[in-house]
Amino acid sequence: MMKHKVVVIGSSAGGMDALRILLAALPKTFALPILIVQHLSATSDSFLANYLNTQCQLRVKEADEKEKIFHGTVYLAPPNYHLLVEDDETLSLSVEEKVNYARPSIDVLFESAAYAFGKGVIGIVLTGANTDGSRGLSIIKQFGGIAIVQDPDRASVDTMPRAAIAATKVDYILSLEKISEILLQITA
Repeated sequence: MMKHKVVVIGSSAGGMDALRILLAALPKTFALPILIVQHLSATSDSFLANYLNTQCQLRVKEADEKEKIFHGTVYLAPPNYHLLVEDDETLSLSVEEKVNYARPSIDVLFESAAYAFGKGVIGIVLTGANTDGSRGLSIIKQFGGIAIVQDPDRASVDTMPRAAIAATKVDYILSLEKISEILLQITA
């Protein structure tokens, strides 16, 4: 039985390009669901999901309340909603207070995934201009999950990767292309 259950990804400034590069390298048969928080304006439309759908083989959609997660699908946090994983492996959306000045917050997704899936979580922090994701990645590590961070020297904005590296013992610090490769290796 596969020990990994879910991939969670957090990105902010520069994230649209980073997500495109990372997701485009994954095959339609990728074995795990992928949950993503990309910091967006509260008034954003569904552009990101539509754009990524044209760029990669996996199905990309905005997450819905109480939706069950399935492999081969990428779920994006809708603008102005926190995305959480429940114990029954469904998704929930929340309009609770912003965390790290953000809603959706990467930390909120990462922490809820760690509580729901324990060591079955692969957490990935990509480019971004704040510290969101660093606390959540450290909780994923505490639960025995895998922590991957985009190489800060190769990120559009290095603040978020550097904060994540400072916050916890990271398993891999890689370029976007290498992140896709390692995901395929560890989920094979």
